[in-house]
Amino acid sequence: MVQDVGFQDPSAEVLAAAATTFGLLSSAARLHIVWALAEGESDVSGLALRVGGALPAVSQHLTKLKLAGLVRSRREGRRQVYFVDDPDVVTVVQSMVGRLAEQAAESDRPRRLRGAGG
Repeated sequence: MVQDVGFQDPSAEVLAAAATTFGLLSSAARLHIVWALAEGESDVSGLALRVGGALPAVSQHLTKLKLAGLVRSRREGRRQVYFVDDPDVVTVVQSMVGRLAEQAAESDRPRRLRGAGG
């Protein structure tokens, strides 16, 4: 296979950092949190309601995501509001989850609607 001359492999450090980030997103709960925050900011209570998680568990997930730089927060009075401010993170999550949702919807359609005859 011929490699494009202008394409360079990332360093071992970059690959390790990417693997760590993808590892954090391999949790369905954390992925759901990032998905929800990609649509708009929220406090931990709102996120717990939306993702169906216990408040302490959602808080722990947010702490991990924040330490990894995937989400940020700001104080609003007594509330801590979380958000994703990296458009690349939003793009990756929405692209992957959106595509898988499309595939799931296609596989749920009756065969005749997919042109398989019947």
